[in-house]
Amino acid sequence: MCGFAGFLDPREGDRDVRLHLLSAMADTLVHRGPDDEGTWTDPEVGIGLAFRRLSILDLSPEGHQPMASADGRYVMVFNGEIYNHLELRQDLASRGDTFRGHSDTEVMLAAFVRWGVMDAVKRFQGMFAIALWDRQARVLHLLRDRVGKKPLYVGWQSGVLLFGSELKALRRHPAFEARIDRLALGGYFQHSYVPGPRSIYVGIQKLPPGTCASIPLGAPPGDLTPQAYWLAESLIREASCCPFQGSEREAVGAVRQLLLQAVGDRMVADVPVGAFLSGGIDSSLVVSLMQAQSRHKVRTFSIGFDEAEYNEAHFARAVADHLGTDHTELYVQPAEALAVVPDLPAVYDEPFSDSSQIPTLLVSRLARQQVTVALSGDGGDELFGGYNRYFQGQKIWNSIRLLPIAVRKTLGWCLTRITPAHWDRMLKAVQKRGGHLPGGLTGDRIHKLAGVLGVDGLDSMYARLVSYWDPPMGVVLGMDLEPSTWKPLDGGIHLQNPVLRMMYLDLVTYLVDDILVKVDRASMATSLEVRAPLLDQRLLAFAWSLPMSMKVRGGEGKWILRELLSEWVPRHFTDRPKMGFGVPIDSWLRGPLRGWAEDLLDPARLRREGFLDPAPIQLKWQEHLSGRRNWQHHLWGVLMFESWLGQQTHKEAA
Repeated sequence: MCGFAGFLDPREGDRDVRLHLLSAMADTLVHRGPDDEGTWTDPEVGIGLAFRRLSILDLSPEGHQPMASADGRYVMVFNGEIYNHLELRQDLASRGDTFRGHSDTEVMLAAFVRWGVMDAVKRFQGMFAIALWDRQARVLHLLRDRVGKKPLYVGWQSGVLLFGSELKALRRHPAFEARIDRLALGGYFQHSYVPGPRSIYVGIQKLPPGTCASIPLGAPPGDLTPQAYWLAESLIREASCCPFQGSEREAVGAVRQLLLQAVGDRMVADVPVGAFLSGGIDSSLVVSLMQAQSRHKVRTFSIGFDEAEYNEAHFARAVADHLGTDHTELYVQPAEALAVVPDLPAVYDEPFSDSSQIPTLLVSRLARQQVTVALSGDGGDELFGGYNRYFQGQKIWNSIRLLPIAVRKTLGWCLTRITPAHWDRMLKAVQKRGGHLPGGLTGDRIHKLAGVLGVDGLDSMYARLVSYWDPPMGVVLGMDLEPSTWKPLDGGIHLQNPVLRMMYLDLVTYLVDDILVKVDRASMATSLEVRAPLLDQRLLAFAWSLPMSMKVRGGEGKWILRELLSEWVPRHFTDRPKMGFGVPIDSWLRGPLRGWAEDLLDPARLRREGFLDPAPIQLKWQEHLSGRRNWQHHLWGVLMFESWLGQQTHKEAA
């Protein structure tokens, strides 16, 4: 796992000056690669590559990057892991290729020489971002893995093409123009992350997952058209044409074999390996499969909080004790958690306000004290129907779709006439009398659900369910159009099932730009590599071929994963409502974070900056302080943007 940066600048320039600039860009990524660094440039064409290495496989100098192919045609920097590189190596060796070391980087270069760029990348199983310079054709190829595990930013700035693992590396180049994209900012306030392919800056985009952008020397500035080598839509279409026809027992057996292989592949490293363990379905299953294939106790890590509604540590401890892992847990006090808040803008590099970023950063720091690689359970919810909104959304849509929109809007209006606090009191009274309520139902969620009753279709309902400031024009100044931040379904796919449609949309939006960003930035900030077996491409394809009944059953998701996990962990260990991975931001804003928040939300400050309208922000802030409403998500979004903006302004002034 590493980080890289580079540029394609056809203007004349001194070689030493360019190497110095590349080193400066690489230095911003030292956290992604503290073990080694390298730079390479060809001054005749203006290409430059910079690299920082976190040594995982082949710790020798033979794994050094930038690396050239054996024939000298290609020069590459690469961030990630190719889990099938040994199989590819054997294939290539049988065709006459020879190798100096044991790194996957060298195998990839040989594959590009042997099969060409697009055919080679289709053979790679893993997570990766790649910058590949073809010295013969004078073309730069930028590639990203299928689901977007590894980041890659790219864009033209003042006639120079800049690219890299994080925005901070691009910012170091003198051609960079730090102009904030207000449409991207609107998307951020709607979803708590900047939806791809935009970045927070004008002219810089995130290379879409599963694509290759090829930029020939002399290409007109601004010309950047990625070509897909893999599409989720195509995968889903193929799965619908060839659905799984076997029994439930056969399906569980197939998932078992796929996951055993995926987990086993991701345990291969020349450094210590462990796992995050929350005690939920996904992480418990990953750890179970790790322990089943290990001769030693697997090292597992979890974070706990004293607030019961946010604490999963005792569940993780129970699973760890049952499996016999070498478990480490840390109960975080509020002061310790709050201490990381000032670090968040630098860690995430653009506005990001999923508050589970805090425990993710804390557990990454904890794990890095003992291991260099950690496995996670990311992807289980999106592939096997685990999010509560799937069930809530399906129930709501089935209940309202035949009602006239006018009736639905009236019903929504009636629900919001009762304050969230009063709803909470009524819900508690129902529970005390033994009434059964959906997990996680609160007054604020009733108000949110009321807002979706007037939608005109399933996709619009999904967009409302995953939105916060909606529409964002109410808070972002100078944004004329509401951003279309969710991807519509391809016309050739017919997913009428509400759960399937939401799972697809999460796969190509929320997973890519929230979950994977959160984990990548938090882990790499501590020089920790995180691998996600549940996002293995073979398991991904198989999961979409399964019937819905093997994913969602009895109002619960991940049925097949629960069945498989029961082979190692008794059901009562994980048979509980989904908690998420959060922190008590709502109470912190009324308590220890209040002074910090007051400063960032100051109306005079907001007016001076000119990005946000102070009026709706102040209204929500006062309602939150009074306890009338819980606006933690909306306010945390504003606070993370303001904190990020303050750091960028400070850097520019320096």
